[in-house]
Amino acid sequence: MESRRGPLKSAVPSNIVSPVRRCSRTACGRPAVATLTYVYADSTAVLGPLATYAEPHCYDLCAEHSERLTAPRGWEVVRLLDASAPARPSGDDLEALANAVREAARPQERAAEAGGGGPRGADPMEVARRGHLRVLRSPDN
Repeated sequence: MESRRGPLKSAVPSNIVSPVRRCSRTACGRPAVATLTYVYADSTAVLGPLATYAEPHCYDLCAEHSERLTAPRGWEVVRLLDASAPARPSGDDLEALANAVREAARPQERAAEAGGGGPRGADPMEVARRGHLRVLRSPDN
């Protein structure tokens, strides 16, 4: 479209905006994975999963900057866990894995169990067993 002064130009440049939110740190162009919020009243920096919407007083951080985050002296950093993130194995997980390996290494006991005799010293509360899972009798029965 043209006017008397020449072709019309848009007042706002039409730059293409990336749908991926970027890290707020200067000169970092990596995708954001976490959101940092400061709670000034409690002297606390809260780092949590990436917020649904970009807020004006929050900072989006990439994985590297969120891991290296430090707070000012006297402040506390609270890191909220992301439910979708893979959890690190706990001591209970490792113990359960070790028990499963020990059980799999005892083929003679498993053969006796399959024959109906059950292993010696079996728990009297145990009703059935499948792999590492046990069905226990209720204490009031």
